[in-house]
Amino acid sequence: MILVSAFIGLLLSLTLTPYIANLMKKAGIVGRDIHKREKPEVAEMGGLAILISLSLASILIKDYFIARALIVFLLFGLIGILDDLTKLRQLHKVLLSLIVSLPIVSMHFDGELNLILFSFNLGILYYLFAILFITGSANLINLLAGFNGLEVGTSAIALFFLSLIAEGSAKSLALVGFFVCLGFLWWNKYPAKVFPGDTGTLSLGALIGLIGIIGKVEIFAAILLIPHAIDFLLKTKIRFKGRPLGKTEVLKDGTLKAPPYLSFLGLIMRIKKVKEWELVAIVWMIEFLLGLGAFLLHQLL
Repeated sequence: MILVSAFIGLLLSLTLTPYIANLMKKAGIVGRDIHKREKPEVAEMGGLAILISLSLASILIKDYFIARALIVFLLFGLIGILDDLTKLRQLHKVLLSLIVSLPIVSMHFDGELNLILFSFNLGILYYLFAILFITGSANLINLLAGFNGLEVGTSAIALFFLSLIAEGSAKSLALVGFFVCLGFLWWNKYPAKVFPGDTGTLSLGALIGLIGIIGKVEIFAAILLIPHAIDFLLKTKIRFKGRPLGKTEVLKDGTLKAPPYLSFLGLIMRIKKVKEWELVAIVWMIEFLLGLGAFLLHQLL
């Protein structure tokens, strides 16, 4: 049944994404693809296809944890929709994320937190940790973004390795999420026909956090979020206000010039002269290596 659900998720995502992209264009919900010299208009809020596809595909899996996780996943999608339409302030986005993570307290966990070398029982405080973990995961995925296929591609890789590491409900949810991401990525890869928007990035980030909590593989999910965490730490120096300081520039030969502030992607641009698709491929490779490392570490334990 899990493989059937995953396949349905792939088909739904493949077919719904261009349909929703067309609707968004007709409604004028578009964004400029600023990392191309011609800066074409691209449909925004394509993440709606991810929300619909994952939810419908997962219905076939009659599971308590998945049903509860989908509520949180969809609530994060609603925050993303609100953000895409109104451009929420970062603080408001985080506060809303904390609020919609609250349904996680309705699920039963043993409170044990395994940090590989040692573990300890947080007791009831584990629920606070879970809320912060899901909120952090959602906003980290949302932060490391802006290039064709970057957010959904890294999420797909993370979900693939989580599907190998986790067991039970978490494994099923990760596998379905992976196939849904693949369907969307077909249209979002370079050159993108649709953007996920915060509708997609926030919900996918929440999904990764949820799988980490439900599957009790928090440390492995955290390993997969290392590039996003580095980006977060670098951007704290400018208080996440990069746009007023300057943007990534596209040079005449199509290569990218790093913005005048530090970021994870900016570091790559400073180390190597890259075009957009090359930058995304490098990040995908880093994420894949982290996933492989997490998988091998899990096998050794």
